[in-house]
Amino acid sequence: MPPSIILDPTRINTDRIVADVKAIEAINPHRHGMRMVDAIVYVDEVEHIIAGYKDCRPDEFWAAGHMPGFPIFPGVLMVEAAAQLASYHYIVYGKLYEGGYLGLGGIEGARFRAPVRPGDRLMLVGKGIKIDRRRMEFEVQGYVGSTMAFNLNVIGLPIPGQKKPVAHFAEACANA
Repeated sequence: MPPSIILDPTRINTDRIVADVKAIEAINPHRHGMRMVDAIVYVDEVEHIIAGYKDCRPDEFWAAGHMPGFPIFPGVLMVEAAAQLASYHYIVYGKLYEGGYLGLGGIEGARFRAPVRPGDRLMLVGKGIKIDRRRMEFEVQGYVGSTMAFNLNVIGLPIPGQKKPVAHFAEACANA
């Protein structure tokens, strides 16, 4: 049975960009084929809800090899997209952790419910469950249109000793 919907994905205005690729890359270190969030389009700082999307393109590295003739966005990359969405919220809106990176600390209750294919927009909706200086946990749901493609809880932990090389970290947080 699918979980309760955090936020109806069909009612999110994807034309209202809160953070574009440049702003996301100022916070999250992922680049090239490993950046899994193309835009942040909704943030509720009080309820710790965030929404963004990834446009799955046919020219991405996974499309040719992840089931030739029937390409499907890999579940592990859905997990990565969920983690990147949650990480962005934690760093920018949690204002609890500065100067480094978050690492994937765990995944709980992952369910993959529908395929995501090249040409699809994967809408990501997350809600903070636990947010403190030592860790974050978010419930994240992914949708194609109104169909839930996956849901899971993702846990992130600060990576000790890592310093963020982005010179404009504080500026990016202030502008979010």
